[in-house]
Amino acid sequence: MTYTPIMTELIPTRAQGLGRLHAFLPRAAGDYAALRNLDLPGHPHVSSLSPWLRHRLLTEAEVIDATLRAHPRGAEKFLAEVWWRTYWKGWLELRPGIWTAYRQGVQGALNRLAVEPGLAARAEAAMLGETGIDGFDDWAQELTSTGYLHNHARMWFASIWIFTLRLPWELGADFFLRHLIDGDPASNTLSWRWVAGLHTPGKTYLATADNIAKNTRGRFVPEGLSPDAPALRMLPLPAPRPMPQGATWDPSLPALLLVTEEDLSPEFLLDEGFRPTAIAALSDVAGRSPMAVAEPVHRFTQGAIADCLARLNAPDAPVLSDPAQVLTMALNAGVAQIVTPYAPTGPVASRLADLARLSQAEGISLCAVLRDHDRLAWPHATHGFFRFRETVMG
Repeated sequence: MTYTPIMTELIPTRAQGLGRLHAFLPRAAGDYAALRNLDLPGHPHVSSLSPWLRHRLLTEAEVIDATLRAHPRGAEKFLAEVWWRTYWKGWLELRPGIWTAYRQGVQGALNRLAVEPGLAARAEAAMLGETGIDGFDDWAQELTSTGYLHNHARMWFASIWIFTLRLPWELGADFFLRHLIDGDPASNTLSWRWVAGLHTPGKTYLATADNIAKNTRGRFVPEGLSPDAPALRMLPLPAPRPMPQGATWDPSLPALLLVTEEDLSPEFLLDEGFRPTAIAALSDVAGRSPMAVAEPVHRFTQGAIADCLARLNAPDAPVLSDPAQVLTMALNAGVAQIVTPYAPTGPVASRLADLARLSQAEGISLCAVLRDHDRLAWPHATHGFFRFRETVMG
């Protein structure tokens, strides 16, 4: 398989993700380090693996392992980008209240739109790509039409949204989460907070015309950008909570395997000897936002779940959206436990928490199994990324 840019059709299968990984690996060292910041049509200089990683059709651990085998040295920049994903998940998992506050902020911003027509008009223009800002409008339209943006463009877009257009950051983060096929609760929320100066206190990201022009090879040279980026007012960061330990299943008891869009490579459980009595999937794409989530996001996620079930030889297993439906299936199957890969903080984790309460009342335990990669890395996501990187990358 030859390397194909992200703009081609995104096929939501593990086989497609593996093919893209192996086609990209020869470029993961020198080429990537030198050219990764360029936002060019088709995005030829990045891996384009994020949609598959986001749903764990590919896992971070196997991408890291494959990269190190191909490049024992020289691929540190690419490896760091993969570790950022783990860092964000771990940081939010240790501070789930940040996700709750973000969700409250989104609702607060939507409430403002209902009573502030000027703000509503500015937000609509930004989301439609009708602000008149070169580059920004193109990225808004690219996002809504393709479900993807280059990482550098995401940073520029967020900075302009916050500091030039002076729109609520939560509304921009929600816009991304509704449209990005690789939209992840942790990476998306915390990246927007980082740009706004809410992650590393006082440290913001300022989009400049010179930087945009340089890294788009002159495609975009915006005018009128904010000359500064004062950090937004923030509450003190909460102290990290104790690291979640996950759970183990009882091999003597019948079990339902429940897969979710957060981890669609549950074969690691089978490799450990788990043999389910029944299989189902739980999905909550609509739960990513109080507004309508874009159809390409639904389509990719549905396809990814279907691929997972097919690999488990259970193509007809039900895909459910209500925890009560999962409990009914578990009761009908006569199982004593529901086993699922651990879902990090976000909409699916909230659904699983609801399921745990419902199932416990019926004497059925929910066992959320934590991967070794997460169990070993997440406890180190206590401060900034560079301290985390020194620990996990050495």
